[in-house]
Amino acid sequence: MNTPIYTFVTRYLESGAARLHMPGHKGRGALGCEARDITEIAGADELYAASGIIAESEMNAATLFGAGATFYAAEGSSQCVRAMLYLAMVNRPDPAGRPVALAARNAHKSFLYAAALCDFDVEWLFPEGAGSLCACPVTPEALAARLDAMAKKPFCVFVTSPDYLGGMQDVRGLSAVCRRYGVPLLVDNAHGAYLRFLPESLHPMDLGADMCCDSAHKTLPVLTGGAYLHVSREADPRFIAGAKAALSLFGSTSPSWLILQSLDLCNARLAGELPDEIARTVGRVGGLKRRLKERGFEVLDGEPMKLTLRGDGLALAEDLRRGGVVCEYADREHVVLMPAPDNPTSDCDRIAAALRTLRPRAGTPAPALPRPARAVSVRQAVFAPCEDVRVDEAVGRVCAAPTASCPPAVPVAVSGEIVTAEVARALRYYGTEVISVCKE
Repeated sequence: MNTPIYTFVTRYLESGAARLHMPGHKGRGALGCEARDITEIAGADELYAASGIIAESEMNAATLFGAGATFYAAEGSSQCVRAMLYLAMVNRPDPAGRPVALAARNAHKSFLYAAALCDFDVEWLFPEGAGSLCACPVTPEALAARLDAMAKKPFCVFVTSPDYLGGMQDVRGLSAVCRRYGVPLLVDNAHGAYLRFLPESLHPMDLGADMCCDSAHKTLPVLTGGAYLHVSREADPRFIAGAKAALSLFGSTSPSWLILQSLDLCNARLAGELPDEIARTVGRVGGLKRRLKERGFEVLDGEPMKLTLRGDGLALAEDLRRGGVVCEYADREHVVLMPAPDNPTSDCDRIAAALRTLRPRAGTPAPALPRPARAVSVRQAVFAPCEDVRVDEAVGRVCAAPTASCPPAVPVAVSGEIVTAEVARALRYYGTEVISVCKE
């Protein structure tokens, strides 16, 4: 597969042209990558009005992912989340009244910022029983029951799959329900770009989603910030027609050309050896999971290239760091590690060696996710005058900007909701001591 963006920049470097254009480093600097960092010069195309090398590279990506169209983003899946929600909202069949989205509660905070910017309301799907902040499994039956009960049809159903712990939704089942009710299914697939390239694809584009976003940089060899917005062939054609404008609405006019080149080069690897490397990595991770289970560790089921252990995650993460292994995420009940094909094979052995002398330690179960009442809309709360107060002093107040560290960037308290004692307890469990509330 050709690499039109990378090839153009390489030829520009070889030309020896005088750089009387941005950026100011002029291709020189201590980082070593400055020479490849350019801007929209003649022939370089424009990300949000692509008709040349970027458009060609995006078509390559769409072919690889089996999408009706694929669009690049240089500001992560956060930009794509906002864009696809905007597309679904403005193209909803019934524009009368306030728009409402139906979303699983473990939505990333970029979802809430989209609700604030686009001014739509949210109704939440909660998991049955207690669960981690990161996880919110939704069954097709539960989704159908909820859609039946809603007074107003939502403009979309929004789920996160895989979630931060590796849990995966039944996207095929959920998409069938959404088709039956005439509601588009949007999937935050930030952690699952590689799922398309398993021996049997588990990617949302192959399971019936109308739109999804992938953080390419999370599981593929792409620079941080590289992401995809995929639109299905079966989706409303207005989604493809409006995608560039939607991404432009939420993105910078100066996208990183380093990121764009890394997305372009990734296409060539995906068309070549990378799927085999992914399969080998999945095999190594599967072997490591079996070894850890034999030693008594509780290993969570879920996506095949993520390793999640249940237990005292903070202590396990510290033990791993002492063994030279840096984890992705840890809380009082889990630790998450994210191997990828570019990890050397010895890294799995380092994980096993770091844990070899340890005994599984019980974690502290998370409190049940609170279900507080909403006082004002997300937009009203986010744009209201606010102040930071200690969590204990926030009880009875209205949550303003969402308080969520990244990772996992999943808010306990949602903007516009009343902070209850249960909310305060959950915030303290996840290490939050100060929260933003609307001024009284």
